[in-house]
Amino acid sequence: MKKVAIYGQAYTISAEKEIKILVSALEKNKIVVFFEKEFYDLLVENNSLTKKYPTYAHFNDLSNSFDMMFTIGGDGTFLRAATYIRDLDIPFLGINTGRLGFLATVQKDQIEEAVALLLENNYTIQKRSLLQIETTPQTEEFTELDFALNEITIARRNTTSMIGVKTYLNQEYLTNYWADGLIISTPTGSTGYSLSCNGPVILPDSKSFVITPIAPHNLNARPMVIPDDIVIQLEVSAREKDFLISLDSRITTIPLGTQIKIQRASFTIKSILLQNQSHLKTLRGKLLWGEDTRNESL
Repeated sequence: MKKVAIYGQAYTISAEKEIKILVSALEKNKIVVFFEKEFYDLLVENNSLTKKYPTYAHFNDLSNSFDMMFTIGGDGTFLRAATYIRDLDIPFLGINTGRLGFLATVQKDQIEEAVALLLENNYTIQKRSLLQIETTPQTEEFTELDFALNEITIARRNTTSMIGVKTYLNQEYLTNYWADGLIISTPTGSTGYSLSCNGPVILPDSKSFVITPIAPHNLNARPMVIPDDIVIQLEVSAREKDFLISLDSRITTIPLGTQIKIQRASFTIKSILLQNQSHLKTLRGKLLWGEDTRNESL
């Protein structure tokens, strides 16, 4: 490992100590560190760094010459970092200074241990599938950032009325969901918004997506697991003139009449799983599975 990128949200510094520990551990091993420009400016403004570092500001500033990226924050930071990596095949690892941490799996007191494991090649790579969206007519906001690692969500806007989401799978009609919205989730996103709407948990390497209605008025409407090679087509009806589409945390207003096509993206994101970690351990810890006195002797 010779060169790494570091990404953090640029609106606040909540992990100054952890940033210093990470940078120190990397520089001890002669690893060149690049910071995301806005995050770096915030660190400099708060006198959090003792010297100057090179920066990047866009996807085009990165390349596959980077060995990996560290994110510092929560799962939202991890998702945002994916918009910089895209199809560059740069593996990344999240340091959790946020709350839940399904994606940012390294805890604050594990940073030096994590760097040591990386240098010893004691880790595996998980390839995570993404969703890609196409709209007709074309939506400007989706011209460049047309993908999502967690989920793509269709939702009502400025109304308490339901919307109808007519859904087709490979051009065959499935149903018209009358609901507050519809979530199309990847396996990665199955522990996010979809889970809070009673969607199933899916392991990251599953070749599946999940369709989850949000507060459906069709009482028999249930989350549905589909193969990830299916093309999903959606048509929205509503009392308002427009509705919302969100790609992870990026939200856009879309006019009625827009045709929506969602499918698996042509690239994957590589997340790092350290030797002492597993996705099942994360699920047990974050979802409190097994918190039952009957399991204490197991």
